[in-house]
Amino acid sequence: MIFPFVWRLLPGPVWLRVALLLVLIAAIVAVLFQWVYPWFSVTFDIQDQNVEAVP
Repeated sequence: MIFPFVWRLLPGPVWLRVALLLVLIAAIVAVLFQWVYPWFSVTFDIQDQNVEAVP
């Protein structure tokens, strides 16, 4: 699993590890929203979400 690996890499006592882990998660989420998701939506053209009525 990745979580125990990351937990062992973080320095300091438990409270510092938790704080660093929260900052790391926030940074990952920010990168996803700023660059990855917009690139994905433009590249794969998922902006057009029209629903057509069935006669």
